[in-house]
Amino acid sequence: MTADPDIQREHGMDRLLHVVDRLRGEDGCPWDREQTLHTLKQYLIEECYEVVDALDYGSVDEHREELGDVLLHVALQARIRQEEGEFSFNDVANAIADKLIRRHPHVFGDVQVAGSGEVLQNWEAIKVKEKKEPSVLHGVPRHLPSLQKAQRVQSRVSRVGFDWPENEDVLAKIDEELAETRAAISGGDEKEIMEEIGDLLFAVVNLSRFQKVNAEEALRATVAKFTRRFKQVERRLRDEGKKVEESSLDEMETHWQAVKNDEAGVSSSDSGSAE
Repeated sequence: MTADPDIQREHGMDRLLHVVDRLRGEDGCPWDREQTLHTLKQYLIEECYEVVDALDYGSVDEHREELGDVLLHVALQARIRQEEGEFSFNDVANAIADKLIRRHPHVFGDVQVAGSGEVLQNWEAIKVKEKKEPSVLHGVPRHLPSLQKAQRVQSRVSRVGFDWPENEDVLAKIDEELAETRAAISGGDEKEIMEEIGDLLFAVVNLSRFQKVNAEEALRATVAKFTRRFKQVERRLRDEGKKVEESSLDEMETHWQAVKNDEAGVSSSDSGSAE
């Protein structure tokens, strides 16, 4: 098929929107024409995670490509809404521009702020007023990963003053929740154990927030580290002619410590307990 000469001449968003129009048009792509807002949801979630992967592990070119994939989803969903007579891509762009102007009166108005803390407080106050919702927690996405959602909820309530005064208070809360978790495990009530573990995780997320650490990113990095090390343990066992499922815990622990020492660049005599 010969490319549309208008598409060849256009650049940027105009070109992308023209391409999406063609894909959704009568002579467009059967797959794209079959898509609905519902079928596209999971693809959008996957594309967002691929952007994060590109940021963490990819190149600049991969980051650019993955951002383009997310932008395609914005354009495609806006096109579907346009077909339904609801709104267009330009309506989406204008709405976010208007919102940014409203919520940054210190930039586009005459409001004075002392720093980013006041910016966030003003943002939340303006948002609550706009949404006509009594809760500062309105709008926290239901489907956020739990660690990320916990940190978002804690940040929201912190902006209105509901927070621990000091870092030591957060650490004390973790100790308290850990003791309650131990007691629940001793009691053997599964529902109570689950509740106390949840409370403990929530308290640890609070510590992450106090330390300005993204809890989701921290755990993702630890899972990646554990995965990398355990794969090395498996490789070392294979080199010995053994399968991991046939090896003892002591054998796996020995290799685990060796892998840690290799990564840290220290001798095996300095090894400690597994993390």
